[in-house]
Amino acid sequence: MPYRPPLIAREFFVADPPELPVREPGEEGLSALTSAEVVASDGKGVTLKGSTSAEETLVVQITVAGEGVIRVRLSEDPDARTRSARAISMVTPGEFGEAVVEASHSRVIVDAGSLRAEVRLNPWNLRFTDRAGRTLVEQDPGHPDISGRLRTLPFGRSTVDGTPVAYHDTFVAPADEAFGGFGESFTPLDKRGQRPLMWNFDAFGAESQRAYKNVPFYLSSRGYGICVDSGTPVEFDMCQSTHSAVQIIVPDDLVDYYVIAGPTPAEILDRFDGLTSRPELPPKWAFGTWISSGFFRDSQERVLQRAMKIRERGIPCDVLHLDCYWQADGHWSDLQWDPETFPDPAGMLATLKDQGFKVCLWMNSYISHLSPAFADAARKGYFLRRPDGETYVADTWHGSYPACGIVDFTNPGAVEWFKGLLRDRLREGVAAFKTDFAEGVPADAVAFNGMTGTELHNVYALLFNDIVADVTREVNGHGLVWARSSYLGGQRHSAQWSGDSDTTYPAMGSTIRGGLSHGLSGIPFWSHDAGGFSGTPSPDLYIRWSQFAALSPLVRFHGTTTREPWEFPPHAEQAAVEALRLRYRLMPYIYSAAVTAAETGAPMLRALCVDHPDDPVAWQADLEYLLGTDLLVAPMTSADGTRKVYLPSGVWVDYWTGEAVDGGRYVTVSPPLDQIPLFVRHGSLIPVAESGVTVADDPRVSLLAFGPPEGESRTTIRDLDGDTTVTAVRDGDRLVVTADGPKQIDGVEFVGPGVPVVIN
Repeated sequence: MPYRPPLIAREFFVADPPELPVREPGEEGLSALTSAEVVASDGKGVTLKGSTSAEETLVVQITVAGEGVIRVRLSEDPDARTRSARAISMVTPGEFGEAVVEASHSRVIVDAGSLRAEVRLNPWNLRFTDRAGRTLVEQDPGHPDISGRLRTLPFGRSTVDGTPVAYHDTFVAPADEAFGGFGESFTPLDKRGQRPLMWNFDAFGAESQRAYKNVPFYLSSRGYGICVDSGTPVEFDMCQSTHSAVQIIVPDDLVDYYVIAGPTPAEILDRFDGLTSRPELPPKWAFGTWISSGFFRDSQERVLQRAMKIRERGIPCDVLHLDCYWQADGHWSDLQWDPETFPDPAGMLATLKDQGFKVCLWMNSYISHLSPAFADAARKGYFLRRPDGETYVADTWHGSYPACGIVDFTNPGAVEWFKGLLRDRLREGVAAFKTDFAEGVPADAVAFNGMTGTELHNVYALLFNDIVADVTREVNGHGLVWARSSYLGGQRHSAQWSGDSDTTYPAMGSTIRGGLSHGLSGIPFWSHDAGGFSGTPSPDLYIRWSQFAALSPLVRFHGTTTREPWEFPPHAEQAAVEALRLRYRLMPYIYSAAVTAAETGAPMLRALCVDHPDDPVAWQADLEYLLGTDLLVAPMTSADGTRKVYLPSGVWVDYWTGEAVDGGRYVTVSPPLDQIPLFVRHGSLIPVAESGVTVADDPRVSLLAFGPPEGESRTTIRDLDGDTTVTAVRDGDRLVVTADGPKQIDGVEFVGPGVPVVIN
């Protein structure tokens, strides 16, 4: 009887990835680079002719791509690029004028300042060191097992029936090395022992290794990062097959990767974003609360009633999101208002603007075959096609909605047509779009430019979000999209959310892990559905998730049922609204962190290892985070009301009680339902403002001081009017506060014991 795998819930996906071939017993088809000789050398790097164990000749290129960044390429064709480059370029190598390259018949040194590549040519070996000569990472020399076969994939390639199917490389992994990154991965923060696959999935609950937003990049506790430039389904074996090696398998025409120096995660991310794009700072209003219609039928009347109730109840809110049903049911997503339920959208948008609301509309890049727009678009070739040339009509909604055509963004005509649909809505007064889905490009699809679905699948999300951001910027002056899927370089799309999480405490924990991993992948502006998406949260979960949301980079309430605060018991509404008021009070601090994140790529929601990279626990503690550099947030991820919180070294102050707590250890907390565990770094100055119902462009700012500093405390308030640097210095029995910049400091309030304050 043939083997059949056990039943796995949610296993099927319309765009499952093609699997790599399984190697036959033995090593036939496997080639390892064994030696090389210098062909060319200049001040930027070297080109080498490599010989392999299969008697092939391959080209190795090792070049400087910026200060602290070295690029490594292995291919048959020296001009080879990732197959996805036909649609989009994801990495832009930089330069370093002080690079030094030394090449001889036996050895090559490529020096990029804070990173050096050292190559032994025969037998082949490549290792990377820091400026002081400490080894950061080194290729695995490929020790054979007792049978004489290699137990890891070498720096080389694999063929099937003489055709190359993948290139690969393997690095030695010391036993204590930890790894983070790979995009929005919902698994434990330390990826050691995992096997991330770079393939964008509809993640079905956001609690598995399947991810909407994959990024072929990781950083290490040893002070380096590696980014692979490929849009194909790259696999990273992070010490799973063998606990002493990281293996990278690239089913492309080459392996092309960048080693990036730190030593800190923040420095690695700064260099990484320099290669792949800088984050775009969202408009200031986007940091306010977003409240959604929910995933059920809506109408113009209901939207206006919702807006009025939000203002009457004093709920802080800047954005109303209208989900699928602003369009006619069965026509999604042809970007046309349903004339029966929204008879006067322009009038509605004008009214909402007068009330201080921005409006976001849901959309995706799939158009139902029942939509009036489908036939004409199909006739013009605006959708992806099957190999036989027919329009690819796919079950992109997994049976819950009619099959759809997938807009082909490699077709310039389709791009202009789609932009025109978006432009009409923006000119009516819509502020932004939620770009849903885009993970559904089937592997066997064919694009206008000749790409296969496998080659297009991951980068399709980048094309989609680029187009929506471009037309939004054209009309509204900003490029904000609220995106579900993304890939390498997607941080330029300034708002991403974690998709369709379940309404459970464990799902909230997985969501936190996803946000931390995404932050370690260079994406600072991230959010999630407060309360969870699928189902109805219990009142206590609604409160706890609202608190987590209020202390996230961006905050949105959305789900399959209502997340409107007044639809929950009064105590739940009150606690959720109080969490939002805390957020709006902290807005000067939050926005300052956002401006810094846009400049540097450092996350707003920061895994503890970002600021404490030498603390091994900081690479494992993945149910808590720093918001900015000074607030430590530990959401309650179970219903029992008690949890352990790890406090890194130093002294921390309980935000609610003012109690000072020594760090470097775990503490047990049991907060009341209306409080989230929140600690502040001792000596910090936290800029705050009066909590309003919308985000103020020019708020009056005061400071919360958490314990008088032993020496000097400093913070920078970053706002639309520029930067204001605030310094607090202990002078005997008083604290002298000085502000340099456009902001005036209205006052200083101590949390915990204080001293008299003098403001200059």
